Amino acid sequence: MKNWAGNLEYSSAEVRRPRSVAELQELVATAAKVKAIGSRHSFNTVADTDGTHILLDALPQDITVNPDKETVRVSGGISYGALCRAVEEQGYAIHNLASLPHISVAGAIQTGTHGSGVDNPSLAAAVVSIDLVRASGELVTITRGDRDFPASVVGIGSLGIVTALELEVRPSFQMRQRVLTGLPWERALASFREIASSAYSVSFFTDYTGDTIPQVWLKALDTEAALPDLFGSTAASVAMHPLPGMSAENCTGQLDEPGKWLDRLPHFRHEFTPSNGEELQSEFLLPLDDAPAALEAVRGLADRIAPLLFVSEIRTVAADDFWLSPFYQQQSVALHFTWKPLQADVENVLPELEAALAPFGARPHWGKLFTPGLYDFASLYPRFEDFRALVQANDPSGKFRNALLDTVLGVAVPADS
Repeated sequence: MKNWAGNLEYSSAEVRRPRSVAELQELVATAAKVKAIGSRHSFNTVADTDGTHILLDALPQDITVNPDKETVRVSGGISYGALCRAVEEQGYAIHNLASLPHISVAGAIQTGTHGSGVDNPSLAAAVVSIDLVRASGELVTITRGDRDFPASVVGIGSLGIVTALELEVRPSFQMRQRVLTGLPWERALASFREIASSAYSVSFFTDYTGDTIPQVWLKALDTEAALPDLFGSTAASVAMHPLPGMSAENCTGQLDEPGKWLDRLPHFRHEFTPSNGEELQSEFLLPLDDAPAALEAVRGLADRIAPLLFVSEIRTVAADDFWLSPFYQQQSVALHFTWKPLQADVENVLPELEAALAPFGARPHWGKLFTPGLYDFASLYPRFEDFRALVQANDPSGKFRNALLDTVLGVAVPADS
């Protein structure tokens, strides 16, 4: 069994598909090592195990909107694409979406996945409550305001298996999307926050070479006024794909054509279902105010990284209060790298890129490629020691752990030590 990108073959000894939460609880309680996997869009081993892998797709799949509370209860294994269609049918929306709508809700939230927008927090910010199966097999519901809530929502799979979540929804809304081309780097660096704030969601696409950023995607609310200034760029006259020369057929609607939020916030259409992705991904999150200096640092490595890149996407994310969220108490800029499927070459250059971003306190995305041994996570996350203590209290034998999580959190202490 491999991940979506095909760069990782999972090491589980068996794969189980429980048909009820009660069956899942029993499997977890009796397993020595266990992990859940969803859409398999992680590029590293965060969801790997040498024990039992649990697939959640056979569990009852529930999407229930509560209009009185303006929330939706959703099973963890459901994709954002399916969730969005269901809530839109009832006149509601989710505040933001990742670029690809095919990822599972639980997996995306547990790893801190996000969309873009200086005032838009990550997908985890919508969580009102979360249902977890603990290492003991106990099913718990943790609600916003509970002591363990800030640790459990972005929990990188180390505090339990997510069976369901309750998310905030809002009334459905319309959006427009346009693409700017040829944004001068000089203008981008001098006015980065202004440009990043010029629409509800903004994404820059570049390979860090040349004097201009090839594309800037602006996703504006239908009520937002058109930009009076294009910052030295040109509005595209045809629909674009983030990769040069690629057909825009599978991309969401552009050219300022109004459409529903779920047909504009992602970069790719819900109807387009990628079977696999011949690419690798890394992402690093750092303070928004450091964006110009950090981008200059990456541009200094353009000759090393551009030959390995399909494209790099630059986005912004609002702060949140989840202990292991890359956006914990930090309005952030996200530097995302979509690499060609050349893992050895990418892993060779990653430490150089990570070293260039280290002075800015860059935090890696938990589900993408990074070099775990290079980071002092306790210094990057103010509540890291509290999180580690909570993991130890709830999973003393390391049932949900693996080599990557042992490196991040420190090797689990045996329960009888």
